[in-house]
Amino acid sequence: MELNTGIFNQEEAEKLERIAFILKTVAHPMRLGIVHLLEQHPELSVSQICEMLGSEQSLTSHHLQNMRLKGILSSKRKGRSILYSLKERDVSLIIECLENCQCNM
Repeated sequence: MELNTGIFNQEEAEKLERIAFILKTVAHPMRLGIVHLLEQHPELSVSQICEMLGSEQSLTSHHLQNMRLKGILSSKRKGRSILYSLKERDVSLIIECLENCQCNM
């Protein structure tokens, strides 16, 4: 769904679309957990993330791949491991604002 550009100029509409895209991408408890871990640790492997979250590797890998393809995470190979990091650290600020929000709680 695109915004009515009568209300917003093109630049504002594109900015809001990007924000909505980011929120949809991280809108899952495991993905939020991954972002939270990567705030604290600049680079983590799948196995490290699984250990810290107590999650299965296949499911964790699926979420990591999804966030990487959508531009939230970056990855690099180091030996036999792939290390993940936040591509945009500002995503953490969005999540922090939501954590502090007292809406309907």
